[in-house]
Amino acid sequence: MFFKTEEQNQRYEEIGQLADQFSKRAQLHDLEATFPIENINDLKKIGYTTLTLPKEFGGKGASLYEFILLHERLAQGCGPTALSIGWHVGIILDLATNRPWTKVKYAAIMEKVKENALLNRAATEAQTGSPTRGGKPQTMAVKDGEHWRVNGRKTFTTMAPALDFFLVSATIDGSEEVGEFIVPRDTPGVRIEETWDSIAMRATESHDLILENVKVEEDHLLEMVSSRPRHRANGWLLHIPACYLGIAQAASNYAIEFASSYQPNSLTHPIIKLPNLQRQIGEMELKLKHSRHFLLSVAEKWDELEDKTVTIPDLAAVKHVVTNSAIEVVDQAMRVVGARSLSEKSPLQRYYRDVRAGLHNPPMDDATIQTLAQSAIQRSSISTT
Repeated sequence: MFFKTEEQNQRYEEIGQLADQFSKRAQLHDLEATFPIENINDLKKIGYTTLTLPKEFGGKGASLYEFILLHERLAQGCGPTALSIGWHVGIILDLATNRPWTKVKYAAIMEKVKENALLNRAATEAQTGSPTRGGKPQTMAVKDGEHWRVNGRKTFTTMAPALDFFLVSATIDGSEEVGEFIVPRDTPGVRIEETWDSIAMRATESHDLILENVKVEEDHLLEMVSSRPRHRANGWLLHIPACYLGIAQAASNYAIEFASSYQPNSLTHPIIKLPNLQRQIGEMELKLKHSRHFLLSVAEKWDELEDKTVTIPDLAAVKHVVTNSAIEVVDQAMRVVGARSLSEKSPLQRYYRDVRAGLHNPPMDDATIQTLAQSAIQRSSISTT
């Protein structure tokens, strides 16, 4: 495997044991579209929610490399669980890297995280689409003395049933500025509207967050989103391709297991001995290896480089390559299993639906291609001057 330390190996085994348990629960949660809260509680018990929390605040201080290594294994057990908790663990890494808040506020929130509080950003809105496209939030924040009053609706609030804090982007009334506010779940006027009806990642319960005249303290305005660097190397977003790679690995594992045991009466041996199936298995393995090496090498590069912005094209490329390859692997696994893969009892139909969601997580494929084109043009211009 890709372990650098014995500690990573031990954590990987621990995550693997949980992932195997989660896989037994995944089908029911998908059928009922229920959030796997027991999985999240199990992850809290082993300290996974504090994996990237800096050691100075009582966390494990894991690198992006280790986070991605463990996260892929977690996703092999339950994709929705991995995608959900990945936002929390990734954002904690982002905050640890950039330290955008005041020291006092950062320390106060990290203390809550140490106690297993969960947070996620609530940035997407129906009228603006993905925040990566640059749309201005219709959620508004109005100054009211020493407080702010926030009103709006956020969509795709992943892990909504379990979150303790929401990081809400809102336009500052009377200005063009966009701020990010921290809103505790128990604040009056905060509620979750159960709107999640997606056929993919059903168990993430990514419902709408409703903010109705929500009053928060003045210092709950954490930072101005519009003041962030336009081009920011968001290495933590690699949890997204890691999740879909894990789902693809699970699909491949299932296909191999099926082919090893299925023997029609027209054959004297299981179908896994057929050259055509072995070719398909080999092709799946090639895609998985390619994706895993690319993913982990870029994560390692991000960890090591002081100027992380140089990794922006690589980060975008990884998400594109890994996610699209994962879709191909799941499709190929279904071809190995055949029509039985479409049975409601088969995990492959769930993997197929879940892995497609990766196309709609940031960065989008068209934006990635544009980023790579600009990078190549700039590099070419420099080399010819």
